[in-house]
Amino acid sequence: MAEIHRLSGPDGQTAVELAGDTPTMRLFSLLELIATKDQLFTLQGLVEETGTPKPTLHRMLQQLEGAGLLIRQDNGRHYSAGVRLRRMAEDLLLNDIHHGARHAVLRNLVGELGESCNITAVSGSEVVYLDRVETPEPLRITLQPGSRVPVHCSASGKMILSQFSPVQRRRLLGAAPLERYTNKTVTDLDLIEGELQRVRRDGYAIDDEEFLPGLVCVAVLVPTTNAASNLCVAVQAPVMRLTPEKGLKLLPALQRAADAIGLIEAQSVEDRMAGIQSAEDRMAGIRSAGKDKQWTS
Repeated sequence: MAEIHRLSGPDGQTAVELAGDTPTMRLFSLLELIATKDQLFTLQGLVEETGTPKPTLHRMLQQLEGAGLLIRQDNGRHYSAGVRLRRMAEDLLLNDIHHGARHAVLRNLVGELGESCNITAVSGSEVVYLDRVETPEPLRITLQPGSRVPVHCSASGKMILSQFSPVQRRRLLGAAPLERYTNKTVTDLDLIEGELQRVRRDGYAIDDEEFLPGLVCVAVLVPTTNAASNLCVAVQAPVMRLTPEKGLKLLPALQRAADAIGLIEAQSVEDRMAGIQSAEDRMAGIRSAGKDKQWTS
C-alpha cells in the first residue's frame, strides 16, 4: 500500500519513509507528503526528511514537475504544488461521493437559519465554493459551486488563513497588491494580520461588506484530525437581514453543521483508505496467482 510512514529515530527525530511496492506508488507517497506542506520546500529538505537518496528524489521531483503537479519558485531551488495538483484536490472535494451527505447538512442549516449557506475551501489565493444552498428569500446573491472569491476579503478565507503562521500569511497575501472591492475592503497587511489573530482567538470570521456592498458573511472551520482544516461552513445574507451582531447568534448552528460535516469527512477518509487497501489486496492476489501459475506450467 502506498503511504507515508513516520518513523522515530534514536535521537527522537521523526523521519518519513516513502512506502510503496512500485516506483509509481512511491511517487504517489511523495505526492502525499508534499500535500501536507504548508510552505515551499526544497530537494535537500525532502532528502533530510525522508532519507531517500538525492538522485532518486531529484528524478521523482522532475517527473512531478514535468506532469504539472509541481512548480519551481524563487531561484528554482524551492518547489510548491502546481496548478494541476490543486485542481485535482478541488475536483476531489467537489465530486466526493460523500457530497450528498454534506449537501443534506447544508440544506438543513439553511432550513434552520433561513439564509444561504455554503461549504468552502482555499485554493491558492482564492476561496472556492464547493457546495451551496440558496435561501428561499427573493432578495439574495446567487453564487454557484465552483465560484471563486478573494481570500483576503472573505469570511472563509480569513478563517482558514488564521491557521497559518504570520510568515506564511505574508508570503501568500504579499505576492501581489491586494484589490479593494468595497470601501470596507482591508488591503493593509498589518491590519489584516491583526484581524486574523482575532479570528484565530475567537474561532469565527466575518465578512462585513468587504467583498460585495450590502453582503455579510459569517464562517467557522470544519474540524479535522489534520494539523489544519481547509473547509469552512458559512452563512451569507444581505446586511438588511444579517448584521455582524446578528451573525454571532448564528454561531452555535454553524458549529453544529461544521461538526456534522467533519464527521462525514472523517468517514470519507476511512472509506478511501479501505478502498486503497482493498485494491492493493486484489493486486497482491493477482501477483500471487501469476507466480503459482508459472510454477505449475
